[in-house]
Amino acid sequence: MIFGHKSVLLDETIESLDIKPDGIYVDGTLGGGGHASEVCRRLGDKGRFIGIDQDADAIAAASERLKEFGDKVTIVRSNYENIDEVLKELGISQVDGIYLDLGVSSYQLDTAERGFTYREDDAPLDMRMDQRNEMTAKDIVNTYSESELFHIIKNYGEDRFAKNIAKHIVRARQEKEIETTGELIEIIKAAIPAKGGHPAKRTFQAIRIELNKELEVLENSIDKMTDLLAPGGRLSIITFHSLEDRIVKSRFRINENPCTCPPDFPVCMCGKKSKGRVVTRKPILPSEEELSENKRSKSAKLRVFEKSRR
Repeated sequence: MIFGHKSVLLDETIESLDIKPDGIYVDGTLGGGGHASEVCRRLGDKGRFIGIDQDADAIAAASERLKEFGDKVTIVRSNYENIDEVLKELGISQVDGIYLDLGVSSYQLDTAERGFTYREDDAPLDMRMDQRNEMTAKDIVNTYSESELFHIIKNYGEDRFAKNIAKHIVRARQEKEIETTGELIEIIKAAIPAKGGHPAKRTFQAIRIELNKELEVLENSIDKMTDLLAPGGRLSIITFHSLEDRIVKSRFRINENPCTCPPDFPVCMCGKKSKGRVVTRKPILPSEEELSENKRSKSAKLRVFEKSRR
């Protein structure tokens, strides 16, 4: 089990959290613990770190990597959507920083049997981030209606050939159940013109997002996370595609300025108060050096929100 790659936007994320040695910090997407180990190194004896991940492999790898930090580390297998419940069970009401590194880990992509990658010909159609879930990508591919497939490929994959891909999937499964990534890739290749990039990339992204409810979880979590921040606390989120980034940008803006009064009102009447400020007016992007060292950082964007200090 190897989570050996350097975490994306590592230095930028650590800097964005403005870590206090005696603070409490939460990693909602623990992965192999790359960001986590750097956070823990900056914590003193009174500091505390909570790592959350739904992937059993990630929990095992991070537990090994972070064991040198002893009792200051608590690791919980859960979805970051449940962060409020996780912290309540630990007796924590406020934290000094929360961060998310969204998307699929290199380990998940590189482990063929997890079924995330569109570069393996004989992998099962799985794509579960939490292996405890019964539903897999195979269920989506073989049971969703043509209309449902079209909409998720169009909306989550942003693929202009979504209609034809959905049609080809339904036609193929009438002859035989689609069981592997290789079978699905061949179906997609037959449905779209062969030019530019891997033809299955967008469809695989769409199915993964649908299966793991990634956008719903993100949308439902940001306000909750800002509420859990102590005054001056930071929420830092790394996204990897426009759908995620749009949600983060929008929720951060609303948390900064939640007023719903018409713009011509002389004073605010709705009573909705700002929770803080958006630190990053423009997202932080990987450096040229990082882009050359890690191709998976290409689409990464980091946005940061700070809780009001008053």
